[in-house]
Amino acid sequence: MRKSLALVRRELTAYFSSPLAYVVLTAFLFFNGYVFWLIIAFLNDPRTQAMAPLRLMFGGTLFFWLLLLFVVPVITMRLLAEERRTGTLEVLLTSPVSEGQVVIAKFVAALIFYLFLWLPTVVYVLILGSYSSIDPGPVGAGYLGIALLGVLFAAIGLLTSALTRNQIVAAIFAFALLMVLFSIGLLEQLATSPSLKSALSYMNLWDHMDDFARGLVDTRHVVYDLSLAGLFLFLATKALEAKKWR
Repeated sequence: MRKSLALVRRELTAYFSSPLAYVVLTAFLFFNGYVFWLIIAFLNDPRTQAMAPLRLMFGGTLFFWLLLLFVVPVITMRLLAEERRTGTLEVLLTSPVSEGQVVIAKFVAALIFYLFLWLPTVVYVLILGSYSSIDPGPVGAGYLGIALLGVLFAAIGLLTSALTRNQIVAAIFAFALLMVLFSIGLLEQLATSPSLKSALSYMNLWDHMDDFARGLVDTRHVVYDLSLAGLFLFLATKALEAKKWR
């Protein structure tokens, strides 16, 4: 446990000492600020005042999804790829820590940084409260949905980082996988078979976030995100084990 915590601290130090982290934070706040400005514009427009502001803030705009699809691969791209490129991964794996501990520590650090990016948006929620009545239930559920997306997306990014020594390639692969995962659920509208439509609906991340933004915590959504994240973390561990014995 102590070794795992040391690895998490090491990764967090690497994050917050990197100029890229502050570029990501600035870009993230800029685009989130733009989305917030759009929400305020909607609330000030008599034609759109009936729209629920939290549903717009938590996954109700394309900007929300584009931000996640681009930011998470950038956050995770260096986690293992850079270690492999510099040769420090081999040194790390010969120390008394398992591949699983390395994967979990890097995953936890990436998730903490991801959640840190969302921390300033609490101010937006407080401002929205001055425009309309805000129920704390949907707020809590919305942030839970954001955290679950972070768990799933970070696990995918970690897997792609484990498969290559090039950070850019890792980011591109992660973005491609995330796009596939995001797009699968949207195909629900094209499905004609009831069983296929039901399956695609279960995988629709947009619908998942919409439920969370309305204060509905569906355990199926939670299980879906955590199960897939567990699978990708398992695959990342296996990828590390395979490279260790090459």
